[in-house]
Amino acid sequence: MTIMSLKIFTRFANGVIESLPRDLFKHLNGGIVVEPSAKEEGEFFILGEYIEDPGMGKIIILYYGSFRETLGDVSVGEWKEEIEDTIVHELRHHIESLAGVDDLSLEEEGEPEEDP
Repeated sequence: MTIMSLKIFTRFANGVIESLPRDLFKHLNGGIVVEPSAKEEGEFFILGEYIEDPGMGKIIILYYGSFRETLGDVSVGEWKEEIEDTIVHELRHHIESLAGVDDLSLEEEGEPEEDP
């Protein structure tokens, strides 16, 4: 098998985006962007991130290079699944931000959720 190209990766990501309800993207004024490079944090690769920036706005970045480093030459189905999972995960950060909660970040850090 060969590693998925940036062009095909972007096509798959766009397919996932188009399949999701438009309401999920409300106020995501920077959209979803595919960055060709990888992003590392310590010994881990970051596949995607949700950013709220006063200048850039609200944006989701998918790091193709991180997917490439993490997934390598696994099946196309596994690439597609990871792309979809990452987009949905980052959209959850966006939706929670709009709602004024941050439960997903707490889950990622392994902290228990607070009772309302």
